[in-house]
Amino acid sequence: MVTTLGRASLIKALLLLCVAFVSIEARGHLVDGDGITLIPARDEKVFNVLSFGAKPDGKTDNVEAFMDAWRAACHHPGKARFLVPPGVFLISAIIFGGPCTSKPIVFQLSGIMRAVPDVSMYETAEWLLFEDVHGLVILGGGAVDGQGHLLWPYNDCKKNKDCARLPASIILNKVSDVSVRRIKSLNPMGFHYFVSRSQNVRLQRLRIIAPETSPNTDGIHISSSDLVRIARSRIETGDDCVGILQGSTRITINRVTCGPGHGISIGSLGKYEDELDVSGIQVKNCTLKGTDNGLRIKTWPFKPNVIPIKASGFWFQDVILNNVKNPILIDQEYCGGSHSCNMQPSKIRLSNIFFFNIVGTSVTPQAINIKCSSAVPCQNVHFNNVNLKTANGAPTTSTCMNAKVDIAGTQLPALSCH
Repeated sequence: MVTTLGRASLIKALLLLCVAFVSIEARGHLVDGDGITLIPARDEKVFNVLSFGAKPDGKTDNVEAFMDAWRAACHHPGKARFLVPPGVFLISAIIFGGPCTSKPIVFQLSGIMRAVPDVSMYETAEWLLFEDVHGLVILGGGAVDGQGHLLWPYNDCKKNKDCARLPASIILNKVSDVSVRRIKSLNPMGFHYFVSRSQNVRLQRLRIIAPETSPNTDGIHISSSDLVRIARSRIETGDDCVGILQGSTRITINRVTCGPGHGISIGSLGKYEDELDVSGIQVKNCTLKGTDNGLRIKTWPFKPNVIPIKASGFWFQDVILNNVKNPILIDQEYCGGSHSCNMQPSKIRLSNIFFFNIVGTSVTPQAINIKCSSAVPCQNVHFNNVNLKTANGAPTTSTCMNAKVDIAGTQLPALSCH
């Protein structure tokens, strides 16, 4: 029998419990958009790697246990969740391959996956490869640690054009309908994330961390993919925070903080045969701090064996650039690394490029550098309310070549193209 006082206490307790859950959800610890939480559904089967023999001692290579757990989860006929619980799990190269029966399959990383720091254990430049999976949610608040600091001294790509690229930490290849959120990436051997030949990928609330001096550690590297959305993330690394390459379409970068790093780059384009067009790139509400570059588009000089592509539809809006070396840069004479270039004008056609509400400070006097191709000048380039000064408040300068530019609103530095 429940008394009136007992009922009141019970109702109060239930209300407090509801408020607690609402508070947790509001902070984003349980729910993000798709409704999948850290608490498995009643009809969801959990495949804990510990049940397959994994050891969280940071010493044992758990690749076999992880593969067995993934195969079981991937082919489970109902809802499935692959679980990496708290602990440190050493693991060498692995393929989380599909297609899977469960859609979406949930990959919950609550512990730390740590790479085996022996390059001979990696036949390709891939550590954690998700391939041919259609419907995937990666979440959990855990981390992947590439232990790249043990291999970076052997990276000679700045001197050797034929160098072997070190393994990226998380590779999404030929996947679709993917969400990755609240995962930390530490010290990758190569890139932190590599998205390739994929469709409809959401990367949210990520923490990407590597020293400023770490070589070729792009934060998020995108190639030949459509509809990739990056949001509410913080990237501190030694190369491009986000690098967008050939074949990329409908890419959105929103509320990302970048720095240290090399900024947000489209390209380089025009380096390889059989490249595809690039279009529909949006960068909004971002902050770049202390980066080598800010907003950059780069293409290689003309190469006889490369079919020229078109790159159009770039929208940079509401971006803060603080203490950046090259805040706005379009470079169609790019010749990176140890390569030698013939410096013939690029044949890559750039058009429809918009810079709206770009403010901040430049480390160097030159805040805007537009070097478009004399063979195919840039078309339809717009500057609207751009205000860039030097860190000490002194005026900045600009260079603009081979571009058709339209200016509206505030324009600092002054810009004149020829």
